[in-house]
Amino acid sequence: MKTRGKILWVDDEIEHLKPHILFLEEKGFEIETASNGIDGLNLAKNRDIQLALIDQYMPGMDGIDTLRELKQIDTALPVIMVTKSEEETLMNEAISEKVTQFLIKPVNPSQVFMAIKQVLESGQIQGEKTTRDFLKEYQEISMKQKDHFTVEEWWDLYQQLVYWQLELDGHNEPGLQSIIIEEIQTCNREFSRFIEEVYSGWIKSDNRPPMSVDVLERFVRPELETGQKICFLVMDCLRYDQLMAMLPTLSLYFNVDIHFHVSLLPTATPYSRNAIFSGMYFDDLIKKYPEQLAAMKSGDSGLNQYEEIYLRHLLDRNKLSHIGLHYHKIWSAEHGIKFQHRIGEFSNIDLLAVVVNFVDQLAHKQSESSVLKEMVGDESAFCRAVVSWFNNSWLLDILKYLGENGYRIVLTSDHGSICVHKGVMVKADKDTSTGVRYKVGRNLNCDEKFSVKVRKPSDYKLPEMGHQSTYLFAKDSTFFLYPNQMKKYQKIFKNSFQHGGISMEEMLIPVAVLEWK
Repeated sequence: MKTRGKILWVDDEIEHLKPHILFLEEKGFEIETASNGIDGLNLAKNRDIQLALIDQYMPGMDGIDTLRELKQIDTALPVIMVTKSEEETLMNEAISEKVTQFLIKPVNPSQVFMAIKQVLESGQIQGEKTTRDFLKEYQEISMKQKDHFTVEEWWDLYQQLVYWQLELDGHNEPGLQSIIIEEIQTCNREFSRFIEEVYSGWIKSDNRPPMSVDVLERFVRPELETGQKICFLVMDCLRYDQLMAMLPTLSLYFNVDIHFHVSLLPTATPYSRNAIFSGMYFDDLIKKYPEQLAAMKSGDSGLNQYEEIYLRHLLDRNKLSHIGLHYHKIWSAEHGIKFQHRIGEFSNIDLLAVVVNFVDQLAHKQSESSVLKEMVGDESAFCRAVVSWFNNSWLLDILKYLGENGYRIVLTSDHGSICVHKGVMVKADKDTSTGVRYKVGRNLNCDEKFSVKVRKPSDYKLPEMGHQSTYLFAKDSTFFLYPNQMKKYQKIFKNSFQHGGISMEEMLIPVAVLEWK
């Protein structure tokens, strides 16, 4: 019979615990016993032990010393301390040595059994429940009529999918993880069709969901008008799943209220972030600011260099010119640390607008580095990398400082990204743009199964970038390749994180309002 686990029990009165041991053996556990710490340690060295029960008061080596030595043998070994003492100092010392649980003597066999079960089997039990709950909800998700969805329903569905993606990531269930990945891909195909049908109507109507051009008007302006100090934080390329993975840390300090907006197409920084700060669609933007179009056509690296100007003009148009504004763009950890050291200088500014580029840089560098591609090769790994950075970053310290000093924080992004898997061939003129998920140029041709072609840029409120120029957006998890050197670029970009196209991950962008607790 397969054992439920091998347990080491160390107690100087082990003979008096025979009924407890027999009870546990009947439950399927294998029990190794010792009457002192030295014998217990020798057993631990020579047996495959999953859990240790240790009495505190033993002659010679006491429970704390035994615990300390056990952790030297196996740092991950869970230990339950069994003691007659309820002294807090003893508990503090045991906790500092990473004891898993306490039991206060006298204990009955059922108490011991429940404690062991909780330590050894809670993960399995929780995993089984998660599996049942997921499979039940998966049936409901897959049966939904996505072709009749509103954008709000798409946002609700995307939230469901992300919840299960994160939940299953915590369990070693590759089969279930593949199911959720396939369902997201299916949904993205439907979402692409949805966007193709409604997008041009949205941007010509006031009756639209909040889009890039509406973010400041919808989520920041009302707060400023009440006199509330606001930090408007744009984390370039941040996805909803990454924000949700950051939420446990944020929730320690803030009450978090999550909304969404829809990123403009292309889901790329020069378009979507300029739209956020200007409150203008791109064709209107370049009419008012022709230098922006000139920068785009020349291939200038500073495609977002005018954001502060756009933001000041937006405040003027909304009769908020009296608002004190500081704009700050952070490109690197060094810049972030410098800003952190100066943050006290801005504690009375009405609107503190901050752009952080870490996530976008990670996405772009991932396709260029074999090491990064190995480390962050899928959504789960990328998400963990973002969270690890955030939890140990200067940014978290800045947010805490601002919250403590009366700021409400509106955190959002300009666009997300998607892990691309399938390269599709594009035919185009030589002057076509080099984007992996979107193209601008003449004579663009690609299989309509994998792309959306915009023959008339004005339909999407996009500028003509040349005579008879068109736009091409990739759907789902595809990326564009040219006929020449296809194999080379297939290898470079496959399983990399890209943006510019149409997917839930790129277009459905969270807006989190953070208020200090």
